[in-house]
Amino acid sequence: MRTLIVDDNKMARLVLKNLVEQVEYLQYVGECQSGAEAVSFLDREKVDLILLDVEMPEMTGIELVKHLSNCPLVILTTSKRDYAVEAFEQRVVDYLVKPVLLPRFIKSVERAKAVFDSSAIGATTKDFFFVRSDGAWTKIMFDEILFVQALGDYAMIQTKASKYTVHITMKTLEEKLVTGKFQRVHRSYIVAISKIATVTDSMIYIDGKPIPVADSYKEQLMSKLNLF
Repeated sequence: MRTLIVDDNKMARLVLKNLVEQVEYLQYVGECQSGAEAVSFLDREKVDLILLDVEMPEMTGIELVKHLSNCPLVILTTSKRDYAVEAFEQRVVDYLVKPVLLPRFIKSVERAKAVFDSSAIGATTKDFFFVRSDGAWTKIMFDEILFVQALGDYAMIQTKASKYTVHITMKTLEEKLVTGKFQRVHRSYIVAISKIATVTDSMIYIDGKPIPVADSYKEQLMSKLNLF
């Protein structure tokens, strides 16, 4: 599980990093000292679990959870117990009181891993997902997607009937799409393999639209096509 530490106290971040590195199924991916910094980090990187301090200036941990539209699993950390009720109202996985010791930490992250594993199993069986576009949550069926195109900090999901502009990184979206049905063909494009109509040396065509294929993705794409 890709784990991010968010705490305004440098020593607290160091303690948590040491704990993370003692658990084999956790991967330390970075640390932030503020909620704003965490928002920026989450826009760029895939994170499965946040170890999140409650009492931070400008934006508290609970405010950060409320702000994120697609929040990873969260374990809150704090020096006080007063936030426990509000923490669980935000559906965080667990609540750790500082100083955090290894036995209690392991118990907490094992709970997070159980949730993570069950979510991963569920994700492979669903045939749709919801995206927030134009101020509303919209269901998109995986089978309706033609391709996805990067638009700066956004991604445009093109279906046969419509298109949706979503504030999400291509890396995160690529990981959410069903494995085996979609393929990254360019840094700016992910395509539905079954919707490819024509293939040339450097281009594919979906619903009449030409989409470039980068050399770095060509071999992987061709291995997934049913070629004769």
